[in-house]
Amino acid sequence: MSNAKGDRRERELVNALDGAGFAVMRAPASGSATERDLPDVLAGNGETFYAVEAKSSAGDPIYLTGEEVESLVYFSRNFGATPRIGVRFDREDWYFFHPDDCHTTDGGNYRVKKGTALAEGADLAELTSHSERTTLAEAAQQDDTDDSAREVLGAFDRGDISLEDAVTMLE
Repeated sequence: MSNAKGDRRERELVNALDGAGFAVMRAPASGSATERDLPDVLAGNGETFYAVEAKSSAGDPIYLTGEEVESLVYFSRNFGATPRIGVRFDREDWYFFHPDDCHTTDGGNYRVKKGTALAEGADLAELTSHSERTTLAEAAQQDDTDDSAREVLGAFDRGDISLEDAVTMLE
């Protein structure tokens, strides 16, 4: 990502984490500006601490080098933080992954596709423990879901009906 756009996105992430009650700092000397292994963002709330390597893109997918991820994991281990890769695609929110949950290419790099981010990534609320992700399959299996809602959720999960149709049917 371009430096100006990357800086803006990192500041956006810092502000979002701050708004969620985390103490946050951006490491402006991260990346190629220093020989030290530094993440882009450090965040903590007294109980949970994250070291985040932030990437954004207008395209799909987002790639990280193996060295970037190794540096993130190394710093996180020494600092006592949980490593997270934060990705943001244009017109989408931030999504977060543990490095182990990212696809590793044959060349040793890491890749996050937009579809994977939207389907499997933790959003900001989930990262900051303000919500918990529930998949459609899990929602359909919950005891408090009536049979007709379970059928609608199952149909949507299989791709038999559109999101708009599912919402209409559940209203």
